Amino acid sequence: MPKLSLKRNIVIHHLESNRATYIFTTVLLIMGVIFGAIIVNSMGFSQKNDLYAYLTLFFNEASKGEFASSKEIFIQSFAYYSKMLGFIWFLGLSVIGVPIIYILLFVKGVMVGFTVGILVDQMGVNGFLFAFTSVLPQNIILIPVFITAATMATVFTLRLWRQIMKKGREPVMTYFVHYSFFILCIGIILLLVASFEAFISPHLMSLIIETTI
Repeated sequence: MPKLSLKRNIVIHHLESNRATYIFTTVLLIMGVIFGAIIVNSMGFSQKNDLYAYLTLFFNEASKGEFASSKEIFIQSFAYYSKMLGFIWFLGLSVIGVPIIYILLFVKGVMVGFTVGILVDQMGVNGFLFAFTSVLPQNIILIPVFITAATMATVFTLRLWRQIMKKGREPVMTYFVHYSFFILCIGIILLLVASFEAFISPHLMSLIIETTI
């Protein structure tokens, strides 16, 4: 119990100390989601038609069980998430990379908003159900994970900056080890997310397609 209480106090202290950064990154991502939905509404009729034709082709193939193999999906998903996480980690070390991290986070929000927006716009309730099973589950984990990773990168960058400006003698190497270990732990979470996308999500998608689309 004492160890659990200590860990909880560490987490609470971390959240309180970096509240402003967490709020900023969360608002930025939400803005990205909203912007993605706005893009859908501002698209022309011909563009939406092209996307709808692509969706129809995808659903026709999916209804026949023509998904990529679970192994291929897993490798592609984990490789994509790992590259994004690794890029965030590297940018956190570069002192001037924080703005790029925020751009990545905003783009992530845009992708989520656009994907859900186009499905709902073109397919109504069925599109919402499909988005609910194929987009929402992993993003419930991915969004907080990337918000946290961006915040940790920002915190580490600020500590580096203070060290460069000689405003303090902070143990940068210790922070580097903690920062890198934390990113590694996030990588393990992304491994689980990629597994979900590869081995569970296709079955949920097939079920929705068979019953509603």
